[in-house]
Amino acid sequence: MKRLLVLFLVLLIGYFGFSQNEKLDSLTIQLAYQNPDSSKVNTSVKIIELLFKDNNFSKALQFIQQSEKLARDINYKKGLADIIFYKAKIYQKNGNTTKAINTYKNSKLLFTDIKDTLSVAKVNSNLGVLEIEKGHYKEGLAYAMSSINELEKRQKYNELSSIYKSLANAYQQSGDLDKAITYNLKRLNVDNQTNNIDRLIETNKTLADIYVIKNNYTQAISYYESALGYANMDNVTLRAQILPYLGDAYLKKEDYKTSAKYLVEAIKLNRNLQKNREMAIALNALGELNLLQNRLKTAEEQLLEAANLGRIENDDQTLMYNYKLMKTLDSTKGNFENAFVWQREYHKLKDKLDKEKASVLPVIIEEPIEEVVDTLTPTQQELLPVNTVSKDKFDRFKLIFYALLAAFAVVLTFFVLFSLKRNNRLKYTRELEAKNKKIELQNEAILEQSKHLENINKVKDKLFSIVSHDLKDSLTSTKGFIDLLKDGQLSQDEFHSLLPELSENANNASLLLFNLLNWSKSQMQSLEPKPSLFDIQEVFADKVKLIDQKLEAKGIKLIDNTLRDFIYADKSMVEIVIQNILANAVKFCDKGDSISISNQISNGNAILSVADTGVGIQKEDQEKLFGSNTFTTRGTQKEKGTGLGLTICKELVELNNGKIWVESTPKIGSTFYVELPKNKVENPGET
Repeated sequence: MKRLLVLFLVLLIGYFGFSQNEKLDSLTIQLAYQNPDSSKVNTSVKIIELLFKDNNFSKALQFIQQSEKLARDINYKKGLADIIFYKAKIYQKNGNTTKAINTYKNSKLLFTDIKDTLSVAKVNSNLGVLEIEKGHYKEGLAYAMSSINELEKRQKYNELSSIYKSLANAYQQSGDLDKAITYNLKRLNVDNQTNNIDRLIETNKTLADIYVIKNNYTQAISYYESALGYANMDNVTLRAQILPYLGDAYLKKEDYKTSAKYLVEAIKLNRNLQKNREMAIALNALGELNLLQNRLKTAEEQLLEAANLGRIENDDQTLMYNYKLMKTLDSTKGNFENAFVWQREYHKLKDKLDKEKASVLPVIIEEPIEEVVDTLTPTQQELLPVNTVSKDKFDRFKLIFYALLAAFAVVLTFFVLFSLKRNNRLKYTRELEAKNKKIELQNEAILEQSKHLENINKVKDKLFSIVSHDLKDSLTSTKGFIDLLKDGQLSQDEFHSLLPELSENANNASLLLFNLLNWSKSQMQSLEPKPSLFDIQEVFADKVKLIDQKLEAKGIKLIDNTLRDFIYADKSMVEIVIQNILANAVKFCDKGDSISISNQISNGNAILSVADTGVGIQKEDQEKLFGSNTFTTRGTQKEKGTGLGLTICKELVELNNGKIWVESTPKIGSTFYVELPKNKVENPGET
C-alpha cells in the first residue's frame, strides 16, 4: 500500500510538471497525504497562488478545477471564494475581460457572505480596473472608491498601486489632469513603500507626461529625471524611451544645450534599438531646436527623416507636429507654396485627431452606483390575441398609407433639391476658405521671415557698431597727425619721428576693416561660424597692439602670460571678442593699474582670461553685462561705450560652442574668462 501511495505521488508530480521549488514541492507532497477536507482545499489555494505568481496559468487552472469541485462538495465557502478569485485573476491576465468580471462578481458574493471585507475590497479593486479599461467609468469608479478605504487601512500597497493607476488613467483620459496627478502621486507613495522600481519608473514618467500637457516643463523634467534615476545607467532601453521626452521638455524650457545633449543621445540609442517612434519624436525636437538656431539645412534633414518614421509607425500625433515644423521651416526659407501644403496636411491630421478624441472622451461621474443583482427567476410572456380587422378598416388604413407615401415623396424631393443647393454653397464656401487660408499662411510666413531677418540684422548692426567704435580711435589718431602736419605745427623731423606710429595706426585700422569685411561677407547667409585651427597667442599679440597707445596714455601696465596654443573656432569672431574684452579692461583701469592676459588648458578646452586691477563691477551690474539690453558705464577718464560689446561677445562665444563669464570685486578688479574648444567637436545640432 505504501509503495502504491509513493508511486501515485510521483505520477501526480509528473502529471502537473511542478518545478523544483522547495515550497511548491513541499505543498504538493502535503496535498497528497491530506484528507479531502478544508485543509486540503487551503493547501490547493497556496499552490494555486504560487503557480499564479510564476505565471504558470495552465497548471494553476488544473488545480483550480479539482479543488473547486472539492470545495463545493464539502460546502467550504472561504476556500471556494479564494479559488474563484484566482480563476478570475487568471482570466484577467489572459485578457478575457468579460469572463474575469463575471467570475470576480461570483467570488464577491461568497466573500460578502462570509463577511471577508478585505477580500471584498480586493475584488472591487480588480473590478474597478477592468470596468475602467472597458470604458465603463461610472461603474469602475464606484467599485474603485468602495475598495480604497479598506485597502489603505490594511496597507495593501500592491492592490492600491493598481487601482490608483486605473483611476489616474481614467481622469487623464477625461481631461481632468489635476485628479490624474493626485492619483499618480498616491501611486508613487505606495510604490515607494514596496520599493517597486518598475512601477516607480512608470509612475514618474506618467507624471512627467501629464506636466508636459500642462506646459509645466520644470516639473516634467524633474519627474523624467527621477524615472531615469531609478534605473541603472546601463538600462539602454529605458533611457531610449525617456530621453526623447526629456530632451523635448528642456527644449520647451529654452535650455538648448541640455536639450541637444539628451536628444542626440536619444537618437543614437533608438537608432541602434530600431525604435522608430521614439526616434521620430527626438528628431522632431532636434529639428525644432536647429530651426530656432537658424540651422535650416540640418533642421530640414532631421524633420524629413522624422516624417518618414512617423509614416512607417502610423503615428498621427508625431506627424502632425512634424507638419507644423515643416510649415515654419518653409515659411522661413520663403517657400510659401510648400508651406501651404504642410499647413493643409497639419489641419487635416488635427481635424482627424480632434474627432477621434471627441468620440472617445469619457464623462467621469464620481457618484457611487447601486449594485444590481440579476435574479435568474424565469418570467413568462403572454401572447396577445390576434384581432381580425374588418375590410373597411383595412381600406381606410390603405388610403392613409398611400397618402403618407405621397407626402413622403414630396418631402423627399424638396430635401434632395435643398441638399444639392446647400452642397453647392458649401463647396463655394470651402474654396473661399481655402483661398483665405492660403493668403493667411502667406502673410504669416512673410511675418515670420521678416522677424527672422530683423533678428539677424539686429545682431549684425550690433557687431558693426562695436567694430566702428574701435575703428574710431585709430582713425581719430591718424586724422590728428594729418591735421598737425597740414597746419604746419609739426617740423619735418617731428613728422618723421611720428611716422612709425602713424603707420601703425593705419595698419590697425586696415586690419580692423579687413576682419570686419571678411566676417560680414561670411555672414551674408546666416550667423553660422566658420571654424578653423589658429594660434590664440597670435590673436592676443595683434589685439594688444591696438591698445598700446591707450595703455601708455593711461599709465597701465600689461602683463603677458600667454602661451602658444591652438583653438578650433571662427577666428574673426574670437578676434572681436578678445578686442572688446581688452578695450573694456583699459576703459576701467587708471594710472598704476595692470592688465594680465593668459591662456591655459582645462578638460580639453582652452580657457582665455583677461584680468585687470581696475574699478571692478558691482554684484547687481554683473548680471546685466551679458543681457539682451544695452548696459554701459563711463570709464575712468569718462570714456563712452556702446553698451553692446559683451552682449555680442556672449553670442559669438556660444556660436563657437564656448562659454564666457566674469568674476569681479568692486575696487579690486575684474577677470573675464572665455572657454573655447581646442579641437573640432560634434555639433549638438547634428547626428
